Amino acid sequence: MIQEINNQTFDEERALYNLNGALVKDCKFAGAADGESVLKEGRNYKVQNCSFSLRYPMWHAKNFSLNASSMDELTRAPLWYCDRGTIENCKITGVKCLRECTDITVSKCSVQSPEFGWKCKNLNISDSQIDAVYFLFESKNIKINNLKMTGKYSFQYIRNMHIKNSTLDTKDAFWHGKDIVVENSVIKGEYLGWFSENLTFIDCKIIGTQPLCYCKNLKLINCTMEDTDLSFEYSDVEADIKGHIVSVKNPKSGTIVCDSAGEIITDDAVIECCGTVKIRENLCA
Repeated sequence: MIQEINNQTFDEERALYNLNGALVKDCKFAGAADGESVLKEGRNYKVQNCSFSLRYPMWHAKNFSLNASSMDELTRAPLWYCDRGTIENCKITGVKCLRECTDITVSKCSVQSPEFGWKCKNLNISDSQIDAVYFLFESKNIKINNLKMTGKYSFQYIRNMHIKNSTLDTKDAFWHGKDIVVENSVIKGEYLGWFSENLTFIDCKIIGTQPLCYCKNLKLINCTMEDTDLSFEYSDVEADIKGHIVSVKNPKSGTIVCDSAGEIITDDAVIECCGTVKIRENLCA
């Protein structure tokens, strides 16, 4: 029979260290002892309806679930080096949540955590709201569906990611990212996607100045653009844009098709540029 730990308060260092095969329910991790690492090195356990207010509570967790629980701003760096876990219906406000974790599912969560998800692998995020600076830095193999994300410098140095049905209010997103597909989403922010490779947007709305410069193998399929001046500078791009583009500057190669463009800039290039802009049935550059 699985061990059950119910309705208790823990505040000592490593209070439940090396826990194996347990249900931890309706417990509070806080108190005067202010102990760190209360559930460190645990495996095969479930945490349900608990509250955390201590540092580093769940490091090196393996085969775990965290459900209907909260981690406040004192719960610094709550989950690091974890494998095979689910985080569901949780509220997390501790800084630096998820670092070097593998095979983690996050669903129906509300998160405010600067530096969320650094150097992780095989993350699945759905039906959540996340506010994070440097969101998912240097992570890979990511699936995202129905995410509302806010915060600067997101998705930098990402490898292999698929985003669907999401709203991203961010800045400098996808810089140096590789093998990324974004579908049916709104992406708002300055300097989108610079220095990326194999970045594809399908049925997306892109908002903000100077997007998608210095890109390799950039594709936009059935997208719209708003307030996007100085777009596509020095990028290799194939784009089909519904509606207007404020301005396009020196695309390196490829074809950009749109309904109208305010300005097409083809001077002052520091490299050879042969990209073209086609205004529906009329070749303009």
